[in-house]
Amino acid sequence: MKIQDSTSHLLQEALERFGLDGLAEEMGIKPTTIRRWIKYNVPGHRINDLRRLMDVAQRIYPSANNKFTFIDLFAGIGGIRKGFENIGGQCVFTSEWDKYAWETYRENFDTGHKFIADINTVTQNPVQIEAEIPDHDVLLAGFPCQPFSLAGVSKKNSLGREHGFNCKKQGNLFFTIRDILKVKKPAAFLLENVKNLGSHDKGNTYKVIMDTLRNELGYHVYPMIVDAKGFVPQHRERIYLVGFKEETSFTWDDFIQPDPKTKTMKDILHPANGTEQPLPWEQYILGENGDVNPKYILSDKLWSYLKAYKEKHQKKGNGFGYSRVTKKDTARTLSARYHKDGSEILVSRGRGNPRRLTPRECARLMGFTSTYFPGGFKIPVSDTQAYRQFGNSVVVPVIAKIAELMEPHILEFKTGRSETRQVNQLAVNG
Repeated sequence: MKIQDSTSHLLQEALERFGLDGLAEEMGIKPTTIRRWIKYNVPGHRINDLRRLMDVAQRIYPSANNKFTFIDLFAGIGGIRKGFENIGGQCVFTSEWDKYAWETYRENFDTGHKFIADINTVTQNPVQIEAEIPDHDVLLAGFPCQPFSLAGVSKKNSLGREHGFNCKKQGNLFFTIRDILKVKKPAAFLLENVKNLGSHDKGNTYKVIMDTLRNELGYHVYPMIVDAKGFVPQHRERIYLVGFKEETSFTWDDFIQPDPKTKTMKDILHPANGTEQPLPWEQYILGENGDVNPKYILSDKLWSYLKAYKEKHQKKGNGFGYSRVTKKDTARTLSARYHKDGSEILVSRGRGNPRRLTPRECARLMGFTSTYFPGGFKIPVSDTQAYRQFGNSVVVPVIAKIAELMEPHILEFKTGRSETRQVNQLAVNG
């Protein structure tokens, strides 16, 4: 059954893996549709579905050249992964439920390993975890923060919805991490969440998490709130929980926080002087001078609304409203709601209406730069999805610095475990 089109290799592999009827069942379509794909082509809107299916079906075998292996849970667009690849780690398993985030992830990373959209499908019991999730040295997880963030809690309260651990969709995903740690017992982990995790539900949420990690699972846990200011021109505080299975000399005292004034918005804004070379398919800047596409400039209607909204709340003594920045400034925290009106970070244009950041500027604001992605971080999704993805992501250089701090302790544990295995094997062989 030979296929002659641009997606022939992918479809051929899928047919060899599942067979025609099996592939149709996995894709939720009729066998006649698969036959039509073979004869003509896989339609564009189904190519990613086919790729996703094949990623799920694969299992990677760790490279002999890696320093250690890790799994990437609630992976988003790969910000945490990049920091640990930067120190020689190899990703052997990924989980991310959002199909648009997965699309961006796949464009920028090698995903020739098992990929699961919904982690709950492979964590029903210890036997399944052992079978479906490969052994690894480090567990990485930026578990969903919305149930614990100030904005998320406020919104859920206004809608009469549960938040924190009571949020059935996202809040209990920490316990999925617990179950994996309990079965796979990796040498180390890094968990990331919003600063408000520590104070959510009067501190009870944080207490449960720390009690679980330390007392139930036996990890040595080192928490720290880090502001990304100085790594990037953005005030962005996040809590990081570093954990090791064995006692180590790890300390946050070795974390060097750069001068907050090191970076300004000038470092991430389009220069508009003809010196920037955009990726060929991008339309964020136009013309010989590289002027920002006019579509990012706020309309008169939206700008008038935001000014009136800010004025109304200022009269009430509230701090709600837009924030306008220049090249000399540091931005507020970029959020996943940025696509709605861009109000938390508006770029001043002098007397004219301000503009939103472009998705490329958001990428730079989060550290997705050529330092970590030499060929340029690819943004294959719509502006709305891109804003959501960067607003939900981590700051890559912060993760890279944390990974550097963890590296010697990860390798120390891995070396010790390897030597123990060799001794045990010698004892068995007599």
